[in-house]
Amino acid sequence: MEKEPQDPRPKTLLPTSSDHDASNDEDLQLTVVDWEGPDDPQNPRNWSYKRKWGATLIVSAFTFISPVSSSMVAPATSQIASRFGITSQVIEAMTVSIFVLAYAIGPLFLGPMSEIFGRSRVLQFSNLWYLVWNLGCGFAQNTGQLIGFRFLAGLGGSAPLSIGGGVIGDLWAVHERGQAIALYSLAPLLGPVIGPVAGAWIAQRSRWRWVFWSTTIADAIIQVLGMIYLKETFAPVLLERKAARMRAEADAEKGLNFRTAFDSEDRHWKKIFAKSLSRPFVLFAREPIIQLLGVYMAFVYGTMYLFLTTIPSIFEGVYGERVGVAGLHYIALGIGLTGASQINARCLDKIYAYYTKRNGGEGRPEYRLPSMVPGTIFLPIGLFIAGWTARKDVYWIVPDIGIAFIGAGQILNFQSIQTYVIDAFTLHAASALAAVSCLRSLAGFGFPLFAPAMYNALGFGKGDTILACAAIAIGCPAPWVFWYYGERIRKASRYARS
Repeated sequence: MEKEPQDPRPKTLLPTSSDHDASNDEDLQLTVVDWEGPDDPQNPRNWSYKRKWGATLIVSAFTFISPVSSSMVAPATSQIASRFGITSQVIEAMTVSIFVLAYAIGPLFLGPMSEIFGRSRVLQFSNLWYLVWNLGCGFAQNTGQLIGFRFLAGLGGSAPLSIGGGVIGDLWAVHERGQAIALYSLAPLLGPVIGPVAGAWIAQRSRWRWVFWSTTIADAIIQVLGMIYLKETFAPVLLERKAARMRAEADAEKGLNFRTAFDSEDRHWKKIFAKSLSRPFVLFAREPIIQLLGVYMAFVYGTMYLFLTTIPSIFEGVYGERVGVAGLHYIALGIGLTGASQINARCLDKIYAYYTKRNGGEGRPEYRLPSMVPGTIFLPIGLFIAGWTARKDVYWIVPDIGIAFIGAGQILNFQSIQTYVIDAFTLHAASALAAVSCLRSLAGFGFPLFAPAMYNALGFGKGDTILACAAIAIGCPAPWVFWYYGERIRKASRYARS
């Protein structure tokens, strides 16, 4: 369908009688500021590929470094417990997972702030906040300080996870964003893999405090690059800046009033915060899509953090390896994540285009779900293998194969659900992602806390079997349910795209 040509000039409207009553200015002319036609180079959708990919890479780097910090401390927890006299396994696990708890809270405030002040400003301010408190973790003198500083650092580190998806949506059209989302969604899963590998060798060769100092140095480099290359992408903020320039340049005697195409009562900060704080919970309460996929993604994310905190106990405890060598087994998770992500990145948009063509050129969010099917199968297979082969009489590479399957299942599910939610809740995508993100972060915080008790009581085989059965029960039906009934569910929804 051809698009109607747009008038490239700002739209000037004569005020109605109601406008006169509201403004008490009979001579005022309202000029609606919009993009200069569909090809306006100031519109982020029309930026060059090089510029768009540059912004995508920077956002992905922000999204990568924070989860690195979330898990890099895992191999050093025994040193920290020894230094601060921690005897509880729950408190020891909390020094790792408290960072992820902040991921559940931060987006509820940082998301609406990005709609008021712009994506770039909030991202960069939040990253500076994270940098300061992460540096402070390296100087913590007791358990309370460490847990408190970790939580505060996590609040700043949560910004890219909530705002980054909005940047991707600002930059890329629906049929283009598959590869960009594949890169962006790989970062928060690959970060927790690379972090412990580095953290293990730091813990073995140096002091645990360098776990925090090294990530602070890396983040400072990313921050400098972000200040140079990451420009604002949020259309309402860009147009507000354009309107401000036009006001400054206009002749005051002509009585022109400049407003953007997005200006309304809903753009007031009170309404933005009220909606942003309430809508994610409303969506979770009312939307079956968010309920099922949100619970499953929470399970997947919680399982990942559970494994991040238990891999040392498998390879140090069962196989008797030193901290640095045991940390190398996180690479197995990384191989599964990266390999499946790269394959899926090449297939995601192609699968969408294939089914769109078969449907007469009309796309549907459900066309993002096919790659979720192997993900729901790989995850329980990996859990069975990793659980029942983590024995001294079985060669160490066999549980690594299971861990790689877990990584592949996680990223396939993560990418499919992420793109499906964005496409299904286009207008309310930020709130939908916030609902899913909040739930998965709570799981990422909680799962590692019960893991030691579960494995001590049941062993790795039975413990992982319980997780595998849960993965089958929740995950395997999900893509089929939404493939066949997703359109009907969306049509009955107040918020989803019909």
